[in-house]
Amino acid sequence: MSKKKGIVERLLSSIERVGNKLPHPVTLFFLFAFGTVVLSGIGGWLEWSVGDPRPEGASGRSPDGQIKVVSLMNESGLRRILVNLVENFVGFKPLGTVLVALLGVSIAEHSGLLTAAIRFVVIGAPRHVVTLALVFAGVLSNTASEIGYVVIVPLGAVIFYSIGRHPLAGLSAAFAGVSGGYSANLLLGVVDPLLAGITEEAARLIDPTYEVHAAVNWYFMIGSTFLVTLMGTLVTSLIVEPRLGQYDKSVAEDDVDDTEDFDALSGVERKGLVWAGVTIGAMILALLYLTGLSVPTESSLPFYGSLRNPETGTLTRSALTDGVVGLIFVFFLIPGLVYGYVAGTMRSSDDVVDGMTKTMGTLAMYIVLVFFAAQFVEYFKWTNIGTVLAVVGANGIKALNMDNSLVFIPFVIICFLSNLLMGSASAKWAVTAPIFVPMLMLIGFSPEVVQCAYRIGDSASNVITPMMAYFGIVYSYAKRYDKNLGIGTLITLMLPYSMVFIFGWTVFFYLWVFAFGIPIGPGAPIYFEGASAG
Repeated sequence: MSKKKGIVERLLSSIERVGNKLPHPVTLFFLFAFGTVVLSGIGGWLEWSVGDPRPEGASGRSPDGQIKVVSLMNESGLRRILVNLVENFVGFKPLGTVLVALLGVSIAEHSGLLTAAIRFVVIGAPRHVVTLALVFAGVLSNTASEIGYVVIVPLGAVIFYSIGRHPLAGLSAAFAGVSGGYSANLLLGVVDPLLAGITEEAARLIDPTYEVHAAVNWYFMIGSTFLVTLMGTLVTSLIVEPRLGQYDKSVAEDDVDDTEDFDALSGVERKGLVWAGVTIGAMILALLYLTGLSVPTESSLPFYGSLRNPETGTLTRSALTDGVVGLIFVFFLIPGLVYGYVAGTMRSSDDVVDGMTKTMGTLAMYIVLVFFAAQFVEYFKWTNIGTVLAVVGANGIKALNMDNSLVFIPFVIICFLSNLLMGSASAKWAVTAPIFVPMLMLIGFSPEVVQCAYRIGDSASNVITPMMAYFGIVYSYAKRYDKNLGIGTLITLMLPYSMVFIFGWTVFFYLWVFAFGIPIGPGAPIYFEGASAG
């Protein structure tokens, strides 16, 4: 057993060392952009090209039926790079969507609404379902990005410690929900428009008019919320907690008190939650009215059904689906303001501005990363390198007779493994989407379903990669309860979650998408009609 454990420790340590040697994501995108320019020069000189698989008359199809690599290492390329430097940045769709969505989320977070709601779910749960409530709250916390790491993960350890269970089991359960279930949620969050923007840019390498809205994976993510909660609960109860055994308090650091407890919600916090809930209910009713779903017959009242597509009268490609970012902004902003007013955490407009400003201040590194990511994505598009690779890859898949749903198994595994070396979900997708989205489009699968599969692979390995941005924070929480704990030990503790998630979630994906044909989101097709690799 010790020899097997030693092998695992060495393997995980090797992954950690390799990952630590990778440059910063900003540096990586600079290198990718520079490498694309150099590669385009080589490809242009060698006249790399492939047959255009798009049918005659298709949008964006080359006149001579060939897709050629376009060099940027010449005078016209230099001019194009300089002239479009700013436009590439400000026109990068994920930038604006994330900034707008976070403005609303920042108010809900700064007012204390999100923290109070999460504590209510976990603390109010009966003792015998506390594990399930903890994982479930962790999954829901992803709506507000990093709040789960700073609230739910330490809270999980504290709750388990307080009720006489192993604190690392509570921490693991919370971590599994927050990070392992990163893409699952009942609500749309900041990550949804971010990934959709990148997917749309990649899809337009094949179809220049293709649109991907933020809710394209919503139905599948709702179903995944309950799946991840169940898997996380079972792994904690059947594998992790029995393996940890009885907790020995002597290994805890000195600042862990035997009487350590968590704060229950105060009266004013409960009142704030009630009024925020009433506000959300009223907003949902208003949304149903604006989408024409609130009454069974047509209404002549103003604005009734105004969020529907004015040409088709449906909710597909309507203001509802295309305006998801605005809805995220409003549905976090208004309840956050109501909670802040009732709870007394926001007393003036200055508090509102401060909340938004503080959140925007945390995005400095993201904005820098987006600048270089935007250049890379555009260079990839200009040079046709992504399209050429996609056609070659699609033809290879066809030659291997893998141009069917089974192609998603190696794709999910690739996404799973790449996460061990590069932790940022958006950064990885910005690199991989321009290759895999067009490639799988050419064998008949929609960008929406490719993005859905990516989210499974990316999320499942979040809990075992030291490259995940908050892994160090989780490790510091864990060391409070075991001062001798090593990073490899924490990773092996989380490994059962990762293995169960990748297997169970992939099976769930195949059942949902291919066995039962359930839509993965509003207006989101499973198959792409428009091109076939030849």
